[in-house]
Amino acid sequence: MNLVDLAAVMTWSALLLALIASTAFSVLAYLRPRRSYVWFAAGTLGIALLAAATASAPAQFGLAPLVTILGLTIALFGGSPAAATALDLAMGGTVAPGLHGGIIVAEKPSASEERQGIASTKRREVLRGGLTIGVLERIATAGAIVAGFPEALAIVVAVKGVGRFTELEAPEARERFIIGTFASLIWASAAALVVHLAIR
Repeated sequence: MNLVDLAAVMTWSALLLALIASTAFSVLAYLRPRRSYVWFAAGTLGIALLAAATASAPAQFGLAPLVTILGLTIALFGGSPAAATALDLAMGGTVAPGLHGGIIVAEKPSASEERQGIASTKRREVLRGGLTIGVLERIATAGAIVAGFPEALAIVVAVKGVGRFTELEAPEARERFIIGTFASLIWASAAALVVHLAIR
């Protein structure tokens, strides 16, 4: 075995081991949320990304399906804990959680309340169903990148933004929407990029 072959074997070994580790930590972080699992998943995903970027040839010996399954699993399961960690770091747990996965915000005062200078005491839950929307968003993102059509990300962001537009009056809702969406998209994009580079 010459040095080129040895380097290829080492690169693919590192890629597969890193993907398997990142998959395990992503699923653990999803099932049993702990910040340490997210950091380990991110670190091993970074190693996989470096290995995929330095691979000199596309996946061989039937490795492409395995790499694809592992990458998509990381994108799907790891994105939610990654977004939750980003939100926790940014917001510090200052936003009250709702019963349906959203957050509780004060309603905007009515016109008569504004004229009288009365602050509205009504509260409502916004950004409901974020977990399900996040899963669909990451599936679409990862699929687009693996397929070599990253332009579809603009469609994903536009659809999500239009769907949430009426709920973004409160500043805390806007901040949560932006941070959560970016964290989820970056995670899914990184996992899908590993697959795209490895099977290109």
